[in-house]
Amino acid sequence: MKTNTAAFKRLSAATIDNRAWLMEQFPPYFFIAMKDEPAAMAMLEREMGSLAENRRLVLSDREKCLIQALPNVPGSLYDTLRRIPEREISYAMIAHSESPLPGTDRTLEIQRFEFDRRTNKEILDGGTVEIPTAIRARVASALRKSYPDFAMGELDRLLRMVWLNNEKYVRMAWPERVAQVLNLYQKGVKAGGLHLDVEEMEGGRESRIHFAVGNPPQNDFLLQVMEVFNRLDLGVNRAYCLTISNGNHPYFLGTFYVRRRDGEVLSRGSELFSRLKDELCNTQILATTSIAYRDFVTKGTFSGREGSLINAFIAFTHTNLAHNQPDRFGLDDVKSAFFSHPEIALQLAELFSVRFDPAVAEREPLYAAKLEETERVVADYNTGHRYLDEVRRAIFRCCLIFIKHTLKTNFYVLEKQALAFRLDPSYLTELGSDFTSDLPSALPFRVTFFFSRFGFGYHIGFSDIARGGWRTVIARNGDDFITNANTIFRENFVLAHTQHLKNKDIYEGGSKLVLILDAGDLQRSGERDQEVLRLYKLQYGVANAFLDIFVTGNGVAKLPAVVDYYREDEPIELGPDENMHDAMIESIARISKERGYLLGIGIMSSKNVGINHKEFGVTSTGVVRFAEITMAGLGIDMVNDPFSVKFTGGPNGDVAGNAMRIMLERYPRMQIRLILDGTAALFDPQGARHEELGRILLREDLDGFNPQALHEGGFMLFRSGSRTEGLKTLYRKVTMGSGALSEQWISIDEFSREFGDLVFTTQADLFIPGGGRPETIDAGNWERFFLPDGTPSARAIIEGANSFITPQARMSLQKRGVIIMRDASANKCGVISSSYEIIANLLMKDSEFLAEKEEYVAGVISILEKRAADEARLILKRHRENPALPCTEISDAISTEINGHYARLFRFFQGRPELLGQAPFRRVILAHLPALVAEKALYRRRIGTLPQKYLCAILAAELGSSMVYRGDQETEFEDILRLHIDRNFAA
Repeated sequence: MKTNTAAFKRLSAATIDNRAWLMEQFPPYFFIAMKDEPAAMAMLEREMGSLAENRRLVLSDREKCLIQALPNVPGSLYDTLRRIPEREISYAMIAHSESPLPGTDRTLEIQRFEFDRRTNKEILDGGTVEIPTAIRARVASALRKSYPDFAMGELDRLLRMVWLNNEKYVRMAWPERVAQVLNLYQKGVKAGGLHLDVEEMEGGRESRIHFAVGNPPQNDFLLQVMEVFNRLDLGVNRAYCLTISNGNHPYFLGTFYVRRRDGEVLSRGSELFSRLKDELCNTQILATTSIAYRDFVTKGTFSGREGSLINAFIAFTHTNLAHNQPDRFGLDDVKSAFFSHPEIALQLAELFSVRFDPAVAEREPLYAAKLEETERVVADYNTGHRYLDEVRRAIFRCCLIFIKHTLKTNFYVLEKQALAFRLDPSYLTELGSDFTSDLPSALPFRVTFFFSRFGFGYHIGFSDIARGGWRTVIARNGDDFITNANTIFRENFVLAHTQHLKNKDIYEGGSKLVLILDAGDLQRSGERDQEVLRLYKLQYGVANAFLDIFVTGNGVAKLPAVVDYYREDEPIELGPDENMHDAMIESIARISKERGYLLGIGIMSSKNVGINHKEFGVTSTGVVRFAEITMAGLGIDMVNDPFSVKFTGGPNGDVAGNAMRIMLERYPRMQIRLILDGTAALFDPQGARHEELGRILLREDLDGFNPQALHEGGFMLFRSGSRTEGLKTLYRKVTMGSGALSEQWISIDEFSREFGDLVFTTQADLFIPGGGRPETIDAGNWERFFLPDGTPSARAIIEGANSFITPQARMSLQKRGVIIMRDASANKCGVISSSYEIIANLLMKDSEFLAEKEEYVAGVISILEKRAADEARLILKRHRENPALPCTEISDAISTEINGHYARLFRFFQGRPELLGQAPFRRVILAHLPALVAEKALYRRRIGTLPQKYLCAILAAELGSSMVYRGDQETEFEDILRLHIDRNFAA
């Protein structure tokens, strides 16, 4: 008993000593922050001495909390974070003692992590909260004292948001700490989601780093941040990090108290702080899963900046080489080239730096010398492995061409979340036909490459003023990613070229922006709910990267960090497309206006102040008009005669859904025998019942259709609602028998076979592909479109979806008698509508547009009907005159004719700007515009305020199209002869 009592007394004495030591070594805020964990603090006071022999002391390890004490060694926090990568940290606190632990040469480190993130929905549904008046008053006072530039009007909203995320933090933290968090969040939002600053603390040894990141990379982000500090020899003495939701996405708010391990001061103007800022901002782009990061950056071979650039080199070279030769230039082959020879990768990175780093003096002679040296290294590459050497030489050569032909980039802009590289498209010519023979022969006007942490892609445009959709392909597994990465450049090129043919009736040429999002790891880890956050991170980053290089002043990129070799304004309009949600559309329009892009909100067709394609069915208006005129040419009056149709694309999709809506309203005797969308397939030999289809139109996907409404012999295949039996995934099929439904569950093989066959085997008069992946019908399967008796399963195809049928398949189908109206003609009305949105944006205030919207849109739809009818009739007229000429070739010829006229006229009017205001040319401009603009003097007067480039383009577009649609070549030639005679052979 005496021994136990003595031991207890000694223990108590040690505990008292430990408590006293802790009070001396840690700042007061540490004890406030740990006030809610008395058991952990008691264990620390009691057991602290054990750290002289043990690597760590776990003070608390619960589902939502981990607290531990350990001797501080370089990278200790980094090592801890590596142990918990799968847990989303909502709060992190790191603190160090001022002096070493008694009996050791290491200071004490306390690590506290909480894993209690609130979801966006929880924040949105948070309702009214009662924040104690005293807490609000103290926080407000701290904000006024420490942050006089804080916008106090936002105090209640932001304090409520932090309270909903972490009420305990707001209650327990010092008011100054809460004020710091609110100010950091506000600055992060104001900076576009990425803010970094440093404060030198009193005493000179310690600096305070503030870092705010909107929608940060998930899970391992804090680990990556700590790796940066560790790699730059910056010891983190204390850190307080919150990750909160603002109702839309997470926000990381970190404050780090750091000391240089060399004893110097980390000041704002120091070279080390510049490196730190660059490396921390670069965490938004450099993926921790990449080989560049894991094997080279963390080991000091590459800097973080070099790691990001080399990853971008890999993505560019792979996507430019693999679409033509995927077996030689697969992603692994390209990665192997760069990572097997890091010295060449660094040589290429150094060449890029000499060309684009704004800090480089005497750039031209340095670049010329470095280019010559690098070209020699690439040309002389030889390891004695002939085949491998040829492949790698081609890869390095492609990267070299990329660097030489890039005209401007945001790579040296610090606060960025994606990279942008605007290229001279002549790089494709230098690349050579071995790599471009599978592309349309036309050379684009511009190619811009984008790269981010979670994906990459291209914007390809075929004229100066260009318009086309922005689509993002989501790769949900490794196979999807590789397949799409192999072909993304060709798909983008073909879509942009098709868009250029389609845009013949408007003043903008064609373009397309296509990105691929790598979401495979989310699928594997069951984090599908994170997919939208990652999608937004990619799109928001690329949008800002786009603006980094295309926001100009007097033609030159405004950001001083952008070295601009192009030096011209570039009006590029980005229409929304696949996986572009309304919230992102409005964000992109807003930041474009805020950052001063020459088109303002006109960069992106708006859902609020614009013509919502889905709401007004503008694309489908043209598709249906083409169908009417084409079917009339085949002897079917769709209004009065019975006919059948099959669709790809569902009832809730823009093109297919609105086409169904218009056709149900106009054609009472129509039978829709087949509908396919991503959720289900519907086959009905007597046609889907109009009432049931009308119930779900533009409200639900096809799996919302009630199978009880099927006619006998009809069936539905459901992709949604699958189930698992053992290792098999089964899909539901329901069939209507004589008055009753039967259900069966079929394997994925059976489902895929039946689903894939329906588009070929279902018989109908008309086929409208209004959705689905490009190249669904190709050279290898087009013959399946014909029934056993040799007749086509549809006599006419009106392409509502882009590139659904490959060019070779189109030709083969038409040779066998199918009439095809290709995408560039049939679905052109969506982009025409978007063009008139931009005109409205340039001529009208938002309030004026909203007040006049109904009349303005009516005028636009009238133009759409006319444009579609003009082209459909001209195609069929030329086809009747020359039946051997396929309709798709006629369509291409019409587009080429109009675009040829446009290019010549555009150059002409740019050289003769004095003509723009003259009466005859003004009449042409008015004829191009909706009736409302021409009829109201207020808007008519504003036409002269349009950018000169736009007036030239409008004149060129209206004259070029009218010369083809309404021209009479013999009469026009006679007029030219008479004018020539009058000028040169006077009476």
